[in-house]
Amino acid sequence: MKRPRFLPDNMSLMLLTAVAIASLFPVRGEWAHRFDLLSTLMIGLLFFMHGAKLSREAVRAGLTHWRLHLLVLMTTFAVFPLIGVAIKPMLLPWITPELYLGILFLCVLPSTVQSSIAFTSLAKGNIPAAVCSASASNLLGIFITPLLVSLLIQAQADQHSSIDAMLKIVYQLLLPFVAGQIARPYIQTWIQRHIGALKLVDQSSILLVVFVAFSEAVVEGIWHQVPLQMLLSLLLISAVILALIMGLTMLLSRRLGFNKEDEITIVFCGSKKSLASGVPMAKVLFSSGAVGMVLLPVMLFHQLQLMVCAVLAQHYAKRQGE
Repeated sequence: MKRPRFLPDNMSLMLLTAVAIASLFPVRGEWAHRFDLLSTLMIGLLFFMHGAKLSREAVRAGLTHWRLHLLVLMTTFAVFPLIGVAIKPMLLPWITPELYLGILFLCVLPSTVQSSIAFTSLAKGNIPAAVCSASASNLLGIFITPLLVSLLIQAQADQHSSIDAMLKIVYQLLLPFVAGQIARPYIQTWIQRHIGALKLVDQSSILLVVFVAFSEAVVEGIWHQVPLQMLLSLLLISAVILALIMGLTMLLSRRLGFNKEDEITIVFCGSKKSLASGVPMAKVLFSSGAVGMVLLPVMLFHQLQLMVCAVLAQHYAKRQGE
């Protein structure tokens, strides 16, 4: 029997399982250090595979539609962060400063790739443009997200220095990504043949980083600092941010004269935030004790966006079929 689209996907269930295991059996001491080193290596492999899988032809396919791509990128890297900064006075009475940093981090992340394209396809939108916008967002996010973290987050928190953060981004994320792009012509056929196994590498990398991050957070007492009421507040905040950005992308796409297919692409690419990019970036950009708190809002928003986009995509598809 097919699972309803509004229920959590397999990855979300595995993330919840990783958090539950870390909460019950957190790794400590020497084992924590070993797991941390392993997660660093897995992040390098993850970004190598991202570089190797990214088709240059797919990126070129929609480059001529520059107005659409510019609107998506402005929404992702300008409007989202501005919302995160603007709502700070309203949020701090309800959540801790550490969780607010997680919300701000969420706001500076790039868009998703797979789910943005999948929902655009389901809603009968402009798929080539979605491939281009989502790919460009993730590629540019390697540079823009650390810069925004330096400007908006590290100015408010005692994290790594900007230079240290940029160096870590270069050798842990950017260099593996570039190496993957260079290797792509030689390993492209092998990648296509083993795409299913490589998906497991992606998922296991994210799950390992989440497990290590939440193990550290549990040792630091995260569940004493984040009661159920605060989790519900986080979920409500995520819903408000998602509603604001979706309403804004719909309004702008219509006011600027885009057709319905382009509107669908703008809404789904401009309103999404990437957990797959957020998890490794958080590990690189934040101290180990802060990663768990930073990732909690990202994980909640990830699940919420999937459920809302599933319903919205079906609504768009019905209207397109009329």
